[in-house]
Amino acid sequence: MSWLGWALGSAGFAAMTAIFGKIGVAGVPSDYATFLRTIVILAFAGAIVAATGQWRPPADLPGRTLLFLALSGLATGASWLCYYRALQLGQAAKVAPVDKLSVVLVAVFGVVFLSEKLTAANWAGVALITAGAVLVAWR
Repeated sequence: MSWLGWALGSAGFAAMTAIFGKIGVAGVPSDYATFLRTIVILAFAGAIVAATGQWRPPADLPGRTLLFLALSGLATGASWLCYYRALQLGQAAKVAPVDKLSVVLVAVFGVVFLSEKLTAANWAGVALITAGAVLVAWR
């Protein structure tokens, strides 16, 4: 499957994450809900790594790889904690589009930090995503 298929899968599962999360966070502290969700993710990812024979000792990886994977993990955890708190306080249909402003930030960060190039059409898309998120979240 190409990157597009995986990306569409990610979008679909992210949508289910918002709906299931909104239902699941009802009646429990959002940080605890994030903790439980993380345990499930850890077990699921661990099972996939074990089943596909991808395990290797982390010490065998380059230090730079470990550093940036650790930073990515910390950013993911912070994102999830914020996301579940937002779901607990707001409507899923408003929280999820604002959360997807991450697409806009990735475009900007990709240009600034990774020297990626975006065309005028790409920037127009970034602007439309921003406008769409604002319009959906607007009261």
